[in-house]
Amino acid sequence: MPAPTEASSDAPDDSRRGLPPRAALQRWASLNNPFAVGFTLTLGGLVALALGIAFGNLSTIIIYVALALFVALALDPAVRWLERKNVPRAWGIVIVYAVFALILIGVLLLIVPTVVGQIAQFIDDVPSLIANFQQSSFYGWAESTFGDPVEALTAEIQKFLSDPGNIATLGGGVLRVVVGIGSAISGGIIVIVLSLYFLASLLSMKQGLYRLVPAHARAKTADLTEQITDSIGGYLMGMVVLAFFNATFTFIMYLLLGLQFAALMAVVSFSITIIPLVGPVLFWIIGSSVALFLDPLAALIFALAYLVYMQVEAYVLTPKVMNKAVSVPGSLVVIGALVGGTLLGLLGALVAVPVTASILLIIKQVVIPRQDAKTLPVT
Repeated sequence: MPAPTEASSDAPDDSRRGLPPRAALQRWASLNNPFAVGFTLTLGGLVALALGIAFGNLSTIIIYVALALFVALALDPAVRWLERKNVPRAWGIVIVYAVFALILIGVLLLIVPTVVGQIAQFIDDVPSLIANFQQSSFYGWAESTFGDPVEALTAEIQKFLSDPGNIATLGGGVLRVVVGIGSAISGGIIVIVLSLYFLASLLSMKQGLYRLVPAHARAKTADLTEQITDSIGGYLMGMVVLAFFNATFTFIMYLLLGLQFAALMAVVSFSITIIPLVGPVLFWIIGSSVALFLDPLAALIFALAYLVYMQVEAYVLTPKVMNKAVSVPGSLVVIGALVGGTLLGLLGALVAVPVTASILLIIKQVVIPRQDAKTLPVT
């Protein structure tokens, strides 16, 4: 056996000594020309800037694709349930989307006209509502307790809500509202069509993803992907169910208490409580405040009843509805909802929690086991 050469025996092992590889050092040394270094860094910055501009221009399409994927994942559990009942997947997709379309059309036909009418009625009734509120015993108690700030605040609220220009400003102007409604309708159609394609090809999409992973890791990747998709689908469907329960409870309470705008507040409840953890608290404040202007005593009853409902939802409904979703600590739910809402509005607040749950799942099943497997080298 030939003896090792002196160069090979004396050559330091860069990787063991924690030094950067020689190839990387030689590559950087080749850029010892300041012009070449500056040109390379500037070119990299321009590429990053171009990618950022492209991402910004495509942000709406990216949001459509992401929302369609989440809708497909939310409907997939229903399709798989039909598959377990010996219904072919193709027919299962047709049935699920037919039911989804009927529910959507029913909501649009039954609720939207009522809600639009109640919004107009609410704007017209603002002066009389505030006047009646000022004549109530509760307002007299608040004014005697807190003084002039209560009267000044009420006057400012009345002045703001009574000005049609401010209402138009809140909506971004009449033209912007019309454009927004048109964009929402076209965006909804795009999302529904994309989600149909995603749901039909969900299995092939997963198989294609697995093929990109090395063969020895495909089983683990497939198991992790199934857990993530099941968690996201269960979470989204669960949040829709819980928001529906919130809206139903709000509608019934407003009717029982004889309060106006029951349908409007039910829609507001559904839209807000679909945000986890934060949504019910926000709507408790909004629903109680609106009821306060209508009837102070009824507002107190509604506030107490909704507090009781929130406890029932937290300890009874949520564990049953969310039994297939990955649990996320409450602090991360609040942080994720705030971050997602700031970046993408209601959609961001909705998808932030399943994204957080997926990241936690990856950390628990991939990152932590790898870190636990690392030990100190034996000397």
